[in-house]
This record gives sequence, structure tokens and C-alpha cells, in this order.
Amino acid sequence: MTDFTYAMDADGVVTLTWDVKTKSMNVMSTEAFQLLSGMVDRALADPAAKGIILTSGKKDFAGGMDLNVIAAMRAGGAQAIFDGVMGMHHVLRKIELAGMDPKTKKGGKPIVAALPGTALGIGLELPLACHRIIAADNARAKIGLPEILVGIFPGGGGTTRLTRKLGAMMAAPFLLEGKLSDPKAAKAAGLIDEVVAPEDLLARAKEWVLAAKDTDLVKPWDEKGYKMPGGAPYHPAGFMTFVGANAMVGGKTMGVYPAAKELLGAVYEGALVPFDTAIRIEARHFTSLLMNPSSTAMIRSLFINKEALEKGANRPRVTDQTVKKVGIIGAGMMGAGIAYVSANAGIDVVLIDAAQEAADRGKAYSEGLLDKGMQRKKVTAEKKAEVLGRILATTDYAALAGCDLIVEAVFEDPKVKAEVTARVEAVVGDACIFATNTSTLPISSLAKASQRPEQFIGIHFFSPVDKMMLVEIIRGKATGDVAVAKALDYVRQIRKTPIVVNDARFFYANRCIIPYINEGIRMLAEGVEPALVENAAKLVGMPLGPLQLVDETSIDLGVKIAKATKAAMGDAYPDGAVDEVLFWMADQGRIGKKAGAGFYAYDPAGKREGLWEGLEARFPAAKDQPDLASVQHRLLMAQVLEAVRALEESVLTDIREGDVGAILGWGFAPWSGGPFGWLDIIGAARAVEICDSLTETFGPRFTAPKMLRDMAAKGDSFYPQPGAKAA
Repeated sequence: MTDFTYAMDADGVVTLTWDVKTKSMNVMSTEAFQLLSGMVDRALADPAAKGIILTSGKKDFAGGMDLNVIAAMRAGGAQAIFDGVMGMHHVLRKIELAGMDPKTKKGGKPIVAALPGTALGIGLELPLACHRIIAADNARAKIGLPEILVGIFPGGGGTTRLTRKLGAMMAAPFLLEGKLSDPKAAKAAGLIDEVVAPEDLLARAKEWVLAAKDTDLVKPWDEKGYKMPGGAPYHPAGFMTFVGANAMVGGKTMGVYPAAKELLGAVYEGALVPFDTAIRIEARHFTSLLMNPSSTAMIRSLFINKEALEKGANRPRVTDQTVKKVGIIGAGMMGAGIAYVSANAGIDVVLIDAAQEAADRGKAYSEGLLDKGMQRKKVTAEKKAEVLGRILATTDYAALAGCDLIVEAVFEDPKVKAEVTARVEAVVGDACIFATNTSTLPISSLAKASQRPEQFIGIHFFSPVDKMMLVEIIRGKATGDVAVAKALDYVRQIRKTPIVVNDARFFYANRCIIPYINEGIRMLAEGVEPALVENAAKLVGMPLGPLQLVDETSIDLGVKIAKATKAAMGDAYPDGAVDEVLFWMADQGRIGKKAGAGFYAYDPAGKREGLWEGLEARFPAAKDQPDLASVQHRLLMAQVLEAVRALEESVLTDIREGDVGAILGWGFAPWSGGPFGWLDIIGAARAVEICDSLTETFGPRFTAPKMLRDMAAKGDSFYPQPGAKAA
């Protein structure tokens, strides 16, 4: 074990250097914590040691806890989790007290954290236990506690220390939102103490150690008469803070995210007692959270599986396919967004449209995004010029010579796409991969226009491209491994998360989200209160209700998709009841947010004001309204059953892609870990029971797929679980 090394200089300053050789970023393991503890003991016991500098041998300090540690603790049950967390608290408390006399608070040895770069999770919780935190002036560094974003909260003392350091209100953005800051912003917020030039980091840390006095080592919460900034819960100001925080957490999480609730409980209860009791309370809440299946599911999908997909878990074993020059055909909203993310990632871009004015407008989109970045001081003038310099806006297809990837983003019309394919292939080399950006058109059919169908692939971006993290890669029947690898390497270059699916109508994401929208519209037509439909969705963790979602994506697009689907399916088309609503809305000119009129009403500035009053006249509410659970079951099962069918039909080949894609693509209840995670939480048997009840009342669209019914009979689950086999 060499995660930490120990070195003492001639002045008696001990430097503990954290450097996990097998990782690009330091992560904390149980063994490393024990090693660190032993080294701290050694320094505190050595009369020649004057103090300790804790730093990193890498460009960053640490990325957090090794999640395998959390998984191992959870496997051992509640007692193992609590004991493991309290073991970490013991080490951190030893660092904090540093050998000082318990009564006089004198005689301790100064311990300073010197952060060369990013410090996240335990990588900040450890410095918070030190007596001073000094960071290098590194604008690319991120400092914070992002645990809440993957379904847990800072359980290594960060919750208790940061609350006592800043007060509950000032700590809230960092704890409840996972806010990350660069070093200067972190200092301004009070997270760290100093920011120095990178080359001065260790010298300044040593200088502080040698000059530190006894009073510099005592944390405020260990001083007699300590009062929490902003007031404790029993103080009038503090009382109002906690009342407000409780309301805010309830409003934002809708009660379905356990991490925020447990965090708030740890903060509130911990603020009523001395520090050492508070960290035990924090450990208790952290244990309760890890025993909740939601936290396991979120960590699995939003961290472990997401990271695996981004690293190429399902990439074909072919040579590196890094993209050097990309041609983008079509400079509309999608094409312009693809051009921006490509150029921003260092790739040369040729942006083509039929008219020079349109091509220039597409390039101007990138300029607008970069200008916004400059206003937020996230982009320099040099960076802006560099990115724009990579984009050539033109009408000349000859400029595509030398491109190793083409992304076609023209109208959803097979004839137009076929014409573009032919024009491009007349110019580019034989090795160039051709990708079509489409959300509905079958890739195998579009590939018939290509002379090289094995190099033809689908890449489905989500709008807006610069913000949406998911990219759906669609393998056609003739698509080869090199094309898949090229698409995956490209998506990695532009820092998005890819999933690879096989060609089928609507692929994966739209296959699942369209039934969700349709189910909401069906309920409206049946007389279910639209507010009940929308709020039922939000109360189960969906970011948008189905009616709001169709407003956002546009009702006329829904009409277009419905007509195309009906033409393709003929008598098997199942959504006539939905079309009656959608077509009527379109006839009224209410085509969604972009027109300022849809299922919702909008003010002149485009702000949503509430559900449109005209819905009541056309679709009057039934006297008897369904209960909340039945509405939620319809909305969830409409999506989940399609995900299972996609897996059953081999459109999906990996449940990790199904869960990550659902959360990132359309926001499927992140607390559940995705559709397969949700099915595992409720169990296959319960899922089949819900399906049978819905089928009896609402028809065959809720019929449980054979795969799910077989799993229920065998007691299987999608992911490995105690007492159940993985499907």
C-alpha cells in the first residue's frame, strides 16, 4: 500500500503525500484511511515533528471516496456501515484535535491541507478536519461536496463541519445542491482559507505550519461558548432557516429523494448537540440512507454505470477512432449545437448549409454561447477566438475533404437525407464515417442511400445539444464495428455520455418517452384532471409532467410523428384516442411553448402561467377522479414496459445503458436509478401485479412482457441482489 507517503524535512515539517498509483485521480479506500491514520499517529508521537502538510502527488487533490468501499459497507448491513463511517470520523477527529490537551486545547501540532487542484467529497471532508486549507490558484479546479447528485450526502463529517463553519443557510448550496466552486470562489464562500500561486503552495503551507500558534488549531466548535452562524434551530433566526430549508427540500425533491431528507435531519439534529454527538448523528443518518435502495440505485446508475459507459464499456475492440475533423450538414438548431460542442472539444468543424446566411447563423450560435460564458467569466476572449476559429461555415461540400466523421442534421425527410448522403460521399474519403442525426427514422432504411452502409450509423443528439448529456448511438443492420467505435470515441471527445442501441422504430429514448406523453394525453381525454396528471408525475420524480413535456417539444411535432407512425403501422396503430386530442390542439393553433399556447397558457415573454383554461371546456373533468397511485402507475409503466420490451427485443443490449439513458435522456425518476432500477426496487412480482391490474382496466398496452413475468416466477432481478438472481 503506497497511497500515502511520509517525509519529514530538516525543519521538522512532515509532508504526507496522497498518490494512488493505479488511479488518475486520488480516491480514498479503507486501507488508505488506515495508512493515513498510522502516519498521523507517527507524526504526532515524534518530538521532532513540528506539524503536518497533507497534499497530493497529482495535479488534483482527490475525487472522493472509492465507491467500492461504500458497496462493501452496505453489503455488511447497517452495523457495518455505521462502524465504517465512525472509523472514518475517528481518524478525522484525531487530525482535528492533533494531540492537543483536551482541557486546555494546547500542545497540538498544526496540520494544513495543501490542495493543488480539484478536491471533491472526502477530498474536501479531509481538509475540513485540518486546521487550515490552502489551495493553488487553479481556475480549472473544482472544490465541493457533490454527493447529493448521486443520491448520498457528505457522510465523512462534511455535513456537520461545513454547517458549523458557515451556518445552515450558507452551507445549504454546497450540501443540498452539490455546488462546486473554483478556489477563489471557495475562499470567498468560506470553504477554504487561502489561495496562492501554484508554485508557492507547499512553501506557504510550511510557512503556516512553522508559525501556527495553539489558538490557530482550535476549531470554533471546540471553543467554549461556540454559537452556530445564523443561529441554531432553537434560536429565532435559526428556526426560520430550518423551516425554510424544510419547505425548500420538500418542494424540490417532492419527497422522493431520501438523501436530502436524511441530510437535513443530520444537520437539524446535529445542531442541537455537541460536536462529537453530532458526528454520531450524521453517521446514523448516513447509515439509514445507504440502507435505502434508492441510494444504491442512484450511485449505480449516475456514477458507476455512467462512468463505465463513458469509458467505453461496450466499445468494439478496434483501433483508436479519435475524430480530427468533423463535417456537419445542416446549420439549424441541432447542427449549430453539434458544431459548438465539437469545436469546444478541440475538433475542427466544417458547418454546411444550403445558404451562406444560414451557415453563418449556425456559427453565430456558438458565438452567442461563448459570449454568455464570457459574461459568467467561464470563457476567456482567447478561448472564444480559438473555438470560433475551428468552425468553417460554408455552402461548399468540397470543404468536407479530409473529414473523418460526418454528422448529417438536416430535415427529418428520407429523400433530403438521401440526397445529402450522396453529395457527401462524392467528396469524402473511403474511410470517413457517416452519421445521421435522427430521432425517428430507421437507420437501416436511411443507409440504403449510402455506398458504404457498414460505415453508416445513427447519432441521436438531444436538444439543446450543449446542455443535454446523453447521445444515443444507433447501430443499423449493416453498421460495422469501426463506425460504432468512431461514434463512441467522438461522443467521449465532446464529453457526453453514450448509449448504443440497435435499430428499431423510435430507437430507445423516444420509444419510452412517447408512451409517457401519450398516457398523460389519454388521461386528459378520459376526464382525469390535468393538474392531477401533471402533479402525479412530479410527485414520482419526473422533472416534467407529460402535458408540459409535449408543450416543450411542440405539439405539431407530435402530430407529425403520429401521422408518420400511423402510415407505417396501418391498422395496428394504437394511439387514435391520443391523436384526437393532439390534432384538435394543433387545429386551435395551440402547438406548444414556442407558439406561446399549448396545454399551458403563457405570458407574452413565454413564461408558463398555468394549465390552459380551455381544456376544461373541451375535456371536462369526470366526477370520480382516480387515486394518485393509479395515475402514477400508468405514467411509470407506460415508460418502463417499453424499456423491458426494448431489452427483450435486443434493441437494448445492456441494462446499464437503459437506466443511464432514461435518466439523462428524458429524466426518468433519477431517485429510482432508471426503469430497471425501479423494477428491482418494487420487485418483478409486484410489477407484474400492477401490470395485470392496469391491463384489466385499460387494455393490452400494459401487458407484462414475458421477460418480466418469467423473472417474477423465478424471483430474479435485473441487477444482482441478495436472495435474487440477476436477469
